Amino acid sequence: MKEFVINNNDSGQRIDKFILKAMPDMPKSMMYKLIRKKDIKLNGKRCELSDRLCEGDVVRVYVKDELSAVREQSLDFLNAPAELDIVYEDENILVVNKPVGVETHPSYGQGNDTLIDRIKRYLYDKGDFSPADESSFSPAVCSRLDRNTAGLVTAAKNASALREVNTAIREGNMHKIYHCICISPLPKSEDILTAYHKKDSSRNTVRISDTPQEDFREIRTGYRVLEQKKGLSLVEVTLYTGRTHQIRAHLAHIGSPLLGDGKYGDTAVNKRYGVFHQALCAYAVRFSLPEDSPLSYLNDTEICSGTPDFEKKFFPVS
Repeated sequence: MKEFVINNNDSGQRIDKFILKAMPDMPKSMMYKLIRKKDIKLNGKRCELSDRLCEGDVVRVYVKDELSAVREQSLDFLNAPAELDIVYEDENILVVNKPVGVETHPSYGQGNDTLIDRIKRYLYDKGDFSPADESSFSPAVCSRLDRNTAGLVTAAKNASALREVNTAIREGNMHKIYHCICISPLPKSEDILTAYHKKDSSRNTVRISDTPQEDFREIRTGYRVLEQKKGLSLVEVTLYTGRTHQIRAHLAHIGSPLLGDGKYGDTAVNKRYGVFHQALCAYAVRFSLPEDSPLSYLNDTEICSGTPDFEKKFFPVS
């Protein structure tokens, strides 16, 4: 028998979701069987898959030893560098400035120098994250940036904040603003573009269409030209949808690819300027959350990364 006392980070989720995370070796079919046989109890009583957990609840799982292994939180993140550029922090979220060349999440064959590993190490060293105290939660980033895109990434320090930020992203209440440099003039000084997007996972590229097609999803990309100089355009981009490579592919589709972009841009232009990763930065984050949201205090805050290096180089302030 395994017993779990639900803490704040475990609360609010369905009991079936909790068990699958807390006991990852248990097959889902076995969990369903245990529920039917009343071998999973919530506060000493039978429960349903959809029952939601509250802080202080006691979950007991009556199962054979070979299926009773609980989740063990790895401490490999302690091997990550301690370097972390924190732009904003409160008791719920952490907003950090990701440098170029660092992955947001681990990828195949990679070590522990990822942004999430650095965040976990920081919170562990600070005493805000104790893997031994968690059955199902660990700090998580709420969005990701490509390896060679710099800028702001928001991380949740607790489960409630993770749910709130993910809901804000899904419902369009978290606005991500980017700065980039385009190598060709844009059609207008300001516009909101609509197109259709399809990801090709085998090639790690995307296709953009002006008209709806099968398996293509609608995208909306807002832009505003901030400055033009010597054929280059400094552009502020607001994402209204968040698809893979959306900014890079969408602006290239309209004839204004990003400087330095080796996938959707112009190699000859990139060589001429000596820029070999996309001149793109997640520059700012703004929230417009409902007043009853626990994170509504963020509505009066614009979190900004500061001027990107590529902007300082090609569009220096006079």
